[in-house]
Amino acid sequence: MQNSTPSLPKKPHIAMLIFLSALSPVALNIFIPSMPNLTQSLGTTHSIAQLTLTLYLVAFAVAQLIHGPLSDRFGRRPILLVGISIYIISSLACAFALNIEQLIIGRIFQAIGGCTGVVTTRAIVRDLYERDKAASLLGYMTMVMALAPLTSPTIGGFIDQYTSWRGSFYFVSAFGIIMLFAAYKALYETNHHLLASINIAEILSKYLTLVKEKQYIGFVLGMAFSSSIFFSFIAGAPFLVTKILHLEPSVYGFYFVMVSTGYMTGNFLTGKLTRRLGSYKMFMLSNIVLSIALVILLYVSYIGISQPAYIFVPMAVVACANGLAIPTAMASALSIRPEIAGTASGLAGFTQIAAGALATFIVGYFHDGTTLPMIASMVAGGALSILFFIIMVKKD
Repeated sequence: MQNSTPSLPKKPHIAMLIFLSALSPVALNIFIPSMPNLTQSLGTTHSIAQLTLTLYLVAFAVAQLIHGPLSDRFGRRPILLVGISIYIISSLACAFALNIEQLIIGRIFQAIGGCTGVVTTRAIVRDLYERDKAASLLGYMTMVMALAPLTSPTIGGFIDQYTSWRGSFYFVSAFGIIMLFAAYKALYETNHHLLASINIAEILSKYLTLVKEKQYIGFVLGMAFSSSIFFSFIAGAPFLVTKILHLEPSVYGFYFVMVSTGYMTGNFLTGKLTRRLGSYKMFMLSNIVLSIALVILLYVSYIGISQPAYIFVPMAVVACANGLAIPTAMASALSIRPEIAGTASGLAGFTQIAAGALATFIVGYFHDGTTLPMIASMVAGGALSILFFIIMVKKD
C-alpha cells in the first residue's frame, strides 16, 4: 500500500483574519451610543455605567498576557475557538443582564473572549510570513480594522434607536457565531512548534526574556505611547464637541470619519511601502508625520479651538502616523523572538491597551473644563513614542 503525503493546509484568507481581529473592537465601539439609554434603563449613574468601558479595557489588556502563552502551548486554533465561544456566551449574557453588575461581569468576559481574535491573528501572520511581509499584511489588516470604530457606533446608534441597548449585544452575538463557524471550518493550525508544557514560572520567564530585549521594548513602548494619543483623544474629544463647542453628539461621529481615514491611509501606505523601504525608514517616516501633527496640536491649543476641524484635522495626521508605525512596530516586535510570538503578541497588546487606559485616566482625572488635559496627554504620548523609536530602534 502506498503512503500518500497529505498536502499542506492553505493559508487563511486575510479577510478571515481581519474579521476575527475585529471581534473585540466591534464589541467595544458598537456599545458606546447606547450608554445614555443603558444608564436610564438599569437605573444607574453615568460614572458606574462607564465601568462597562473601563473594565472592558482592563480585562482586554490582562487577557492578552494569558492568551499569548496559551496559544504558544496549545496552538492558535483551539485558543481562538474557545475564545470566540466565550465571546458569544458573554455577549448574550450582556443582552439579558437585569442590572449593571451583571452587565459589567458580562463585559469583562466579552473582552476576555474577544481578545483571542487580536492575539492569535497577529501570531498567525507571524507564523506564516517573514517580518517585512508580516508588517505589510498587518498594515492591510489594520487598515480595514479601522472601519470598526468608524462604523460600529453608527450601527450601534441605529440598533439602539429602533430596538434598545440590548440589540447591540444580540448583533455582536450573531457576529461571533458567524466567525466561530468560519474559523472552525476554514482555519487550520499555524503554530507547528508547540511548547511541551507551560507553567506560571515559564510564562514569567518568557516575559522576562522579552523585557531584556532592548529592540522589543523599543518597538512595544513606541507603539504603546503612539496608541495612547488616540485614547487621550477619545477621552476628551466628545466633551470638547458637546460641552465647549456646544454641538450635537452626531457632529463627533461626522468628524471622526477624518480620524479613521487618516489611520486607514497610514495603514495603506504601510502595506505599500514597508517591503520597499524597510522597517527602520517606516519608523522615521512616522516620526516625521507625528512631529508635524504635534506642532499643529500645540498651535491650535495656543490660538484656541473654536471649531471641530481645529482638533480633528491634526488628529487625522496623528492617526496617519499611527497607521505607519503601529503595524510595523508589531511585526518587528514579534520577529525578535519568533519562537514565542504568541507571548510577544500578548505582552505587546497588554502594553498598548494599558497605555491607553492610563491616558484616559489622566485626561479624566485632570479634567478642568478645558482641552488642556487632553492636549497635554496627547503631546506627551507623541513625544515619548518618538523618543523610544529613535533611541531604541536600530537600522535594518
